[in-house]
Amino acid sequence: MARFVSMQTNFTSGELDPLVRARIDIESYSNALETAKNVICQPQGGVTRRPGTKFINELIGSPASGVRLVAFEFSVNDSYMLCFTNNTMFVYKNTALVHTESSTGITSAFLDKMCWTQSADTLIIVHPDLAPRKIVRGASDTDWTVSTISFDSIPKYAFTIVIFNTSSAGHLTPSDVSGKVTLTSQHSIFTSAHVGQYINVTPQGRARIVEVTTGTVVNVVTEFPFFDTSQIANADWELETGYEDVWSASKGYPRTVTFHQGRLYFGGSKSRPSTIWGSKVALFFDFEAVEGLDADAVEATLDTNTFNAITDIISGRDLQIFTTGGEFAVIQDNISAITPSNFFLSTTSRNGSKEGIRVKQLESGILFIQRQGKALSTINYSDTTLSYQTAKISLLSGHLLKTPTNMDIRRAVATDENDLLLITNATDGSITAYSLLQSQNVIAASEFTTTGSFIDVAVDITDIYTVVKRTDSGSDKYYVEVFDDNSLTDCGVIGTTSATANMAHLGGQTVNCISDGYAELNQTVPAGGTITFTNPPATSSECGLPISVEIKTMPLETKMQSGTRIGFKKRIVEVNALLFETQNIVINNNLVPIRSLGSGALDTAVAEFTGTKVLHGILGYSNSGQITVTQSAPLKLTLLGLEYKISVYQGT
Repeated sequence: MARFVSMQTNFTSGELDPLVRARIDIESYSNALETAKNVICQPQGGVTRRPGTKFINELIGSPASGVRLVAFEFSVNDSYMLCFTNNTMFVYKNTALVHTESSTGITSAFLDKMCWTQSADTLIIVHPDLAPRKIVRGASDTDWTVSTISFDSIPKYAFTIVIFNTSSAGHLTPSDVSGKVTLTSQHSIFTSAHVGQYINVTPQGRARIVEVTTGTVVNVVTEFPFFDTSQIANADWELETGYEDVWSASKGYPRTVTFHQGRLYFGGSKSRPSTIWGSKVALFFDFEAVEGLDADAVEATLDTNTFNAITDIISGRDLQIFTTGGEFAVIQDNISAITPSNFFLSTTSRNGSKEGIRVKQLESGILFIQRQGKALSTINYSDTTLSYQTAKISLLSGHLLKTPTNMDIRRAVATDENDLLLITNATDGSITAYSLLQSQNVIAASEFTTTGSFIDVAVDITDIYTVVKRTDSGSDKYYVEVFDDNSLTDCGVIGTTSATANMAHLGGQTVNCISDGYAELNQTVPAGGTITFTNPPATSSECGLPISVEIKTMPLETKMQSGTRIGFKKRIVEVNALLFETQNIVINNNLVPIRSLGSGALDTAVAEFTGTKVLHGILGYSNSGQITVTQSAPLKLTLLGLEYKISVYQGT
């Protein structure tokens, strides 16, 4: 019988993929957990119970058919969360519903692949089957306008080329050889429909019609200069038609959108899936190329040996383009802006990204879900190699990506926080949470679950909004909720001194309540929805759904002089748990006493404990030698580390 002491001083690797179970040789194993459910890994090394959620309102407008959360930052003091359902937009500010906008024209069919960008008071929304919309915030929280964008100029493309036979059209005379030129024909042949079409000249010259003055006079812009200003014979020129607006109901609309360096960029469409367009500088709805001047519109198509449908574009160090087949960028130096003459797309990686999930920007790079939805990757620019490099963030936690549907990130605002990336999963309605602090190699995955299914998630600066499908009196309901750092339940209602709480939105459900820190467990919401506290609050109260916390260490596979102890039976003799501001903890099904009998009445609030709690008498042998920490009570829990003494049975 051998005995030894094992310690785990941090949990910064988070929940480990079962495929890494045998890798006891890597450092991540010693800092990892087998299970990290409803917890967040902290940058200092500890693991803490996740915040609960506060109930805001029930959604209407057929949310079962689709819902989308979009953050909108109007000013330093005015930020909003917009929630779209079928033809309806809910507006939230400071975690409260302030406005409902009906008849938006944005129906459920467009929500899953909807893309957006914002500048000042205007939000641009695109979808391949929807004429681009703009949403403008007016003079107040309740003043919003939703309208279809009226473009000054739309790019054209030759979907069907038709050559007009000029044998009877007469001769053609240019006023100049290049730039803006007036062309005069012998006969009246031009109509307004010819704007945007081309004239080709032999031996030299090509020009786009920008204005039809009369049937015989047009204004053009040359793409290739004319040979001279001599009269062009009828047999030496042709009218090339078939150029159509690249965005229309028949040809499709842009898939994605962003602002970058004073231009509005659109990426991909049904008919042109691999093309990106940029507006004129400071003229966001004018995409006319004109003369190729630096401020003119730009356009480029990905010409590669694989199909690359654009899924997202983002303004980062460069203009970066994400497609189904790889990642691209318009590489710039430190001083040059994008112009028609330097608008070239360079390949940066060959991973491919998943359509419908917006990429997210970190300080050190950009996060994206790969095409198949099985991996979370980052791409960043290396000043050492002067190139973009990719890495798989989810290498050690890929099992937690279960048909991802959306993601957003809450950036750290304090030294005791990580960046927190939240990914919703369609498979089981969970959220995969990544605590990220890459400068300290902290990439810690955990899983959020609830009584119901998380449908969507988005971040309004620091507030994390979520849409959750729950059951109320046997019927599915869709609720907007906000993660609240002071909340200890889900879908909760927070009150002050009232002796009752209105829980009508959770009719028939079992809830936990807290009154001045005293927990009242397993309360059933009555038919009327009103819960009466056994211990009426003097200062504060909370009622909501229970949150089930589980923290499980990796199997103990300590290396000894005689080799490892893989598969040997083990018994935990003693556990020393280092806690911070903790009110309740259960270790291997043993409730750890936080207060003593002499500390006051047991029906009052539990004081927060910081320090070490020792647990003896854990019975039974196992092959794993694992510690399982659980909690179902609505009380605080932060685990900083574990020390445990192990007895290893060396017999057969």
